[in-house]
Amino acid sequence: MRAALRSLTALATGLALALAQPVQADQTDHIVFDVVLGGIKAGELVIDGKITAGRYGAQGMMQTTGLAGMLKKIRYEAAADGRFAQGRFSPRSTEVLSQRGDNRSRNTVIYNGGVPVSVIHEPPRASRPNDVDPAKQGGTIDPLTALYAVLRDVPPAEACKLSVTMFDGTKRSEVALSAPRPSGKGVTCAGEYRRIAGFSDKEMAEKTRFPFTLTYAPTADGAHLQVVDISTETILGKGRLKRR
Repeated sequence: MRAALRSLTALATGLALALAQPVQADQTDHIVFDVVLGGIKAGELVIDGKITAGRYGAQGMMQTTGLAGMLKKIRYEAAADGRFAQGRFSPRSTEVLSQRGDNRSRNTVIYNGGVPVSVIHEPPRASRPNDVDPAKQGGTIDPLTALYAVLRDVPPAEACKLSVTMFDGTKRSEVALSAPRPSGKGVTCAGEYRRIAGFSDKEMAEKTRFPFTLTYAPTADGAHLQVVDISTETILGKGRLKRR
């Protein structure tokens, strides 16, 4: 259950990067998704974000609920902020608090000019041979910024576009969306999340490419599209992020 949740979290995070092209206006969002595994609700994702005056800020939380929460308590809380200019998010700082059972940790990344210049792990984490060099991750986006970018409302012209890269403090990954097609009144995209570097040998041997489907529906005013479903396959069956 924990491995599937982590895979779905990573996939959702990666998906966000693929749509990291902000609208050209200020906005405020409150976003809530259910995490569904094998047809059963296993968790929830909540993001509050705001873009205004060339800046953005976001707060997010993801946790197991129901039976999954009883079997294993997993909770992530994150905050990120940075610049928003010329249609791009550029993180300034991000902090992630993680709880897995009784284990708790805090990871902080500070950026300068779009390049991670400080990565702090609490408790301290020993370097591993597969870790990527933060100094070479310029232009990447942190996970929370990416999630906010993909899950907020977007104009129809911004759907199903872009191939981008993410850095979470130790790992580098890539996401691409393509093949937009009508889906009722909305749009469906084909996509793929790909592990690039920083993952363990076991993770890379297990699987490096994760296909998924992302579905949009029109907002109430009809002017934008919002993500209503992200679906993929996990080791426990079909996994989904389903908008409330």
